[in-house]
Amino acid sequence: MQLHFTLDAPEVECLKKELEGLNDVYRDIANEIGVENALAIYRLFHGTQVSFPNRLFSTEYTHKAIISEYDGSNVRQLAQKYNYSERSIWRIISAEK
Repeated sequence: MQLHFTLDAPEVECLKKELEGLNDVYRDIANEIGVENALAIYRLFHGTQVSFPNRLFSTEYTHKAIISEYDGSNVRQLAQKYNYSERSIWRIISAEK
């Protein structure tokens, strides 16, 4: 997904010069992914409390991937790859049967 905002050049230039004036979270974002992206995130989410899940991919997606990659002998590797316990991998595989 790409964010499409019209960014005012003076606004972006001002932000680039005044990063220390940004709130901590926006300064961290600007330092990591750039001022333009920090401004886009601000415009999308300002005033909204956002929490990010610990896992990047959805449970459904991960379970499908585990099931499709399971070859009968790679439970330990799948557990390491997807940061699950071996017991959880077995539970996912068993639920599919």
